[in-house]
Amino acid sequence: MNVHQSIASAWRFLGTTPLLWLTLTFLAYAIAQVVHGSLGKSALANPVLIAVALLILALRESNTSYVTYMQSAQPIQFLLGPAIVALAIPMHRQLPKLRRLAPQLAGALVAGCATGISSAVLIPQLLGATGQILATIAPKSVTAGIAIRISEKIGGLPSLTAVLVIMTGITGAVIGSGLLRLTHVSRHDLGGFALGVASHGIGTARALQMSEEAGAFAGLGMGLNGILTSFILPIIYPILSGFS
Repeated sequence: MNVHQSIASAWRFLGTTPLLWLTLTFLAYAIAQVVHGSLGKSALANPVLIAVALLILALRESNTSYVTYMQSAQPIQFLLGPAIVALAIPMHRQLPKLRRLAPQLAGALVAGCATGISSAVLIPQLLGATGQILATIAPKSVTAGIAIRISEKIGGLPSLTAVLVIMTGITGAVIGSGLLRLTHVSRHDLGGFALGVASHGIGTARALQMSEEAGAFAGLGMGLNGILTSFILPIIYPILSGFS
């Protein structure tokens, strides 16, 4: 057996174990963090975006299916739950401020939820989207676990909804801090809450890079918007989807 055959055989063996893609996922994110740091932690060099691009390239070059990758990445998916729960720690530290800002945050939540739902349904309709495609796009403004369930309920394609959720989160994380500066929002509590409502988990990760305070409020915004949208969207979607 020559060297090339040995390498190919070893790759096939590693490809059948969870260790390969789990390791490559961590490695991709580590590289992304280095790139992010070397570029002055610019929002445009978002680590999630860079890591996703690296993994897509690796999957493509190795002819590995997404299903195979997801089976290997199950441990990471499992850890998402504890990571979200851990956001309660910085949130608890901000509890006095949360109580003081409750009315303002409630208003921002309603406005953000309404904007997220209406833009996700009405704009695609103006561009010609209908039926299943429209239902797939509609829940893209909430975190993936909730968006997938909503998509199933209203007749969308959950797997495609998950992709759109990630794209929404990355977009918000990349341009969100710039928009906050452009609109002269300098407070980390209000800016973090806006990032959480608009771009869920990935936006919350970006907010945590800004400060613990921003991350705490982003986590709150992400959770509340997910809950509110899960109640409202299935009810009003049939009405909004009737507009043309």
